[in-house]
Amino acid sequence: MSETKKMRLALIGAGAIAQTYGQVLEHSPTAKLVGIADVRAAAAQALGERMGCPTFTSHEELFRATGCEAAIICTPPVTHPKICCWFLERHVHVLCEKPLAISPEEASAIVTAAKQSEATLSMASKFRYARDVVEAKSIVASGLIGEIVLFENAFTSRVDMTSRWNSDPTMSGGGVLIDNGTHSVDIMRHFLGPLIEIQVVEGRRVQDIPVEDTVRISVKSASGVMGSIDLSWSVNKELPHYLSICGSSGTLHVGWKESKFRRAGDADWTVFGQGYDKIQAFSSQLDNFVRSIRGQEPARITLDDALASVEVIDAAYDALWRGSWVSVGSDLSKSLAAA
Repeated sequence: MSETKKMRLALIGAGAIAQTYGQVLEHSPTAKLVGIADVRAAAAQALGERMGCPTFTSHEELFRATGCEAAIICTPPVTHPKICCWFLERHVHVLCEKPLAISPEEASAIVTAAKQSEATLSMASKFRYARDVVEAKSIVASGLIGEIVLFENAFTSRVDMTSRWNSDPTMSGGGVLIDNGTHSVDIMRHFLGPLIEIQVVEGRRVQDIPVEDTVRISVKSASGVMGSIDLSWSVNKELPHYLSICGSSGTLHVGWKESKFRRAGDADWTVFGQGYDKIQAFSSQLDNFVRSIRGQEPARITLDDALASVEVIDAAYDALWRGSWVSVGSDLSKSLAAA
C-alpha cells in the first residue's frame, strides 16, 4: 500500500496506551499519524517529537489543522462520550480505547452517534487480536476439546496505582473491575457468547486508593458455561497463562509465553502459540480497524460487542454492591440493534 493511501489518523491522548500506538504507527502499512492532542502540552510534545508530527492541546484544534480521517481515543473513560461523539458528528472514524464509557447510557449515546454518522466506531480490545487468542478461538470452534464447560481468566500483577488516573473513580468510573475487567468480559463473550448472570466479590484492599484493587468474578453464560475471573493490581498469581478453557474432551491454556492444549487421552500437550505479543496485538487491531472502514474485512469488534462490554461491567458493579448474583441487562443493546 502506498504512503498516499494510508489512512490519516490522529491520537487523542498521549499517555501510556498512546505510546504503544505510536510504536505501531511507525511501521503501519495501513495508517499514518498526522497529529497528537493532549491537554497536557508537554506530554503531547514529547510524543510528537518522537513521531515527527504536530501536536495540539485540544482535539478540536487538531481536527481543524489536520483534517484527520480517523482518531484513536486514548483519554480517560469519563471523556470518551464527548470526544467520540464530537468526531463522529464530523464523520471522522473512531477507535476508542476500552472501556467505551463508564455507564450503559453514555455508551448508548456514543453508539447512537455512530449509527447516525457516516463514520465507523470501534472499541479497542487488544486481546481479541492476540495471535494465540485467535488460534485458541479456532481450536475451540473446531471441537477439538469438546464442549466448553469451564472458562477461567486471570489478569493479576502488582502495580502501584496510588498516583494514576485509573484509580480515580471520577475519571475511570471505578477500579480494577472496570479497568482490567473490560478486557476480561470481552474475551469471555468472544468465546462464550452472551453472559447472563454475574457475581463479584472484592478482596482485601492493599493499596491506599478509593477503588477496588482485587476482585473475583463469577459468571454464567447463556449457553450454560461457568466462568471465573480474577483481577488484581496488588497481587500476582504467578500463572503462566491468562486463559484456561476446560472442555468435555480436553483443556486449553493461552499463556504469556506459550499456549497449548491437550485432549483427553493425550500423553503430551500440543503447543500452538508462542505467547502474548503486545505490538502484534495492537498492530492487528489497527489494521482491522482501517480495513473494516474500507470494506476489506469485517470489524472484529461490533457496536453490539462494545455496548455489551459496558453493560456487563455495569452489572458487575451492581453485583459487587448488592453482594449477590445479578442478571446482565440486555434491553438497551436490543433496542439499539433494532434502531
